Amino acid sequence: MVSEVLVQPEQVRVHVAKARKILIVDDDEALAEVLSRRLAQQGYRPITADSGATGLTMARSERPDLIVLDLRLPDTDGFAICEELADSPDTCGIPVLILSGMERPDIIRRSRSAGCCYFVRKPYDPNALLVLIRQAIQESQDDWSE
Repeated sequence: MVSEVLVQPEQVRVHVAKARKILIVDDDEALAEVLSRRLAQQGYRPITADSGATGLTMARSERPDLIVLDLRLPDTDGFAICEELADSPDTCGIPVLILSGMERPDIIRRSRSAGCCYFVRKPYDPNALLVLIRQAIQESQDDWSE
């Protein structure tokens, strides 16, 4: 005997992957726009801030999955922003990737001590940046699931 099971529409669950939100904090409007488009093409939800103060406010209100942060900002430097993010219970779990034109060894060390997970020098390879973004988000999720 064969029986049929009819699935009611409300019983069908469609799994839609949550688009990861990425906050780009950079005062270079053209760079932020290009990176935003690239991230959106990859299925991310980019949001942008053009100053440190705006970036901090957005990090707290939007709770992004990752922050791409420039070191040279009009109102402060990225080190201060990175440290403040790392010190706050609301934002300490958000991975920060610093994207900067400065690449002296002391800058990289200082970036790490401020709390960033990766340092990428401008100009950057877009594909390599995407790999690091995926990796940082994955590592952050793994850290919180343990």
